[in-house]
Amino acid sequence: MRMSRGIMGSMSMRSVTAYRFGCVRNCVVALAVCVLGGIVAADAAERGFPYNSELMMDAKPLRGSKRVPMLVIGAKGEAKIEGWCNNVEAQMVVAADTLTILTGASTEQQCPAERMRADQDLMAVLMEITHWRREGDVLMLRGTKTLRFRTMTN
Repeated sequence: MRMSRGIMGSMSMRSVTAYRFGCVRNCVVALAVCVLGGIVAADAAERGFPYNSELMMDAKPLRGSKRVPMLVIGAKGEAKIEGWCNNVEAQMVVAADTLTILTGASTEQQCPAERMRADQDLMAVLMEITHWRREGDVLMLRGTKTLRFRTMTN
């Protein structure tokens, strides 16, 4: 059987089979790289900083209240920290696994002394946060102490 002289030139049947096998192998490798790349990208997105999220602190409400601190984080790191009593405007500056929280204006609600003290303690801990990490739906904020915030699922 004589082969035409197209792309293959004057290749033997064995050479053509080897060439086709090589092409198929390269396509399979390329497909595997794409699939694995997609899985890695999805995993990285899952572990990425939770912009556009509402997170609730892993804590029980204080006596006489149902309120638990929350973080509401916007697309550019703008945030609202809802404490035990008052809310604080903030900006979260993220670079890799480091985190700096810059606080701004606070509401001035009058609450029981215990809740006011708890707000002060929470703000002090947040100001000392230096790193963050995701563990599934939990955001871990690490500094002198570690705080855990869970993504709200509705």
